[in-house]
Amino acid sequence: MDFATFNGLYTLFLIIIFVALIFWAYSKKQKKQFDDIANSIFDEPEDLSNRNGEDNKPSGVKK
Repeated sequence: MDFATFNGLYTLFLIIIFVALIFWAYSKKQKKQFDDIANSIFDEPEDLSNRNGEDNKPSGVKK
């Protein structure tokens, strides 16, 4: 097997892996899981106890 044949087979292998990855990412089985991951940031409760304006008070440090 010469170098050109090896490069051609290697390129074909990478294209097959790439196409398989695209099919996996856009498959209907993965859609629910990806949607759950994307919306997980909204599921966490937001702590509003420290949001009463205390963060905006001056610290007393003069610049």
